[in-house]
Amino acid sequence: MTDDWKQRLDDLQAELVRRDDPVAWVTEADAVEASRRYPHIAVRGPVFGVAVLDPAAPQACWRLLKPVVSCMPQQARDSLNSHLWFTARDGTDDPAARRELLAAVAVLEREPADKVEALGVRYRVVRGDELGRTGDYGLEPPRPTDPEPADLSWDGRDESPSPDVGFVLDPGRDEGPMAGALRLGLRDFAYTGVRFPASVREDSARAVLTHPDVVRLPIGFAVAEREETGWIPHGTLMATPHEARRLLYDGLARYWALLYGFDEARRALYARAAEDFRAAGRADEARVEDRVFRICRIERIVRMGPDGPEPPRPSDVDDQGPMKLHPTLREDGTVDHDT
Repeated sequence: MTDDWKQRLDDLQAELVRRDDPVAWVTEADAVEASRRYPHIAVRGPVFGVAVLDPAAPQACWRLLKPVVSCMPQQARDSLNSHLWFTARDGTDDPAARRELLAAVAVLEREPADKVEALGVRYRVVRGDELGRTGDYGLEPPRPTDPEPADLSWDGRDESPSPDVGFVLDPGRDEGPMAGALRLGLRDFAYTGVRFPASVREDSARAVLTHPDVVRLPIGFAVAEREETGWIPHGTLMATPHEARRLLYDGLARYWALLYGFDEARRALYARAAEDFRAAGRADEARVEDRVFRICRIERIVRMGPDGPEPPRPSDVDDQGPMKLHPTLREDGTVDHDT
């Protein structure tokens, strides 16, 4: 352990003692136990979002504008395109300001730009990595101290707001000694192994040098299925364990039958499995046929360098390019729906 690591962890420990917060102590004990049961880190792959830096804000620092959950860079670019277009339409009455916002939209419509600026505000498509803890028990499920929504509904569509939005990308932000140790340990994390193409490994090793700091994003939760080669994700990242459970329930009860064309017997089998899973309350595993599904706990990191968060790497893959997403917006605020 380097002196820098030791000093940082000592500071975190002292802060935990100073706070005298029983909840924080229980959370820390939970993290220690998890590190014993699930000592290994498994890479799920890259994710992308959008960050913003507004020098005029009270705290001029990089914050997340869009959640870091997109599986390809262009999806994040498109979300930025839409944000700027709607800001130009609804967020200003100044033709000059609208013109500048639309100039940034035009860039995003014609090229895979990861950095644009408008009205003095910097926008950046950022790259993160999804990681899961693993051990003899497989992927780590939610911890007892992970927050749940107040309403544990199985039927509604309302979801918790993404904890990413507004999140400050501060490399020095840690919730406790275990979180700090994990973040510091991930500073040297890079993709290795022959299952990753050489270009991916090279870009990853380069990022350790160009963006040496690490920010841990809010914890997310996902559905994964156990297969012979490992755990395969199903669906998007959710903000709470219960929302991931509801995603699994909906898949078993309805959506997978439609998506995969189940016959009546198989549809009924999956529907019964869904109701059994729901009746179990806060269960984190469901079984049907020979399939095993688990609600798993997902860590995410974003790398930071001297100029801010890491953008997409050359080896990151897109299956589509930029395009015009919205009708033409005039400088006077009118929308031309014919173009």
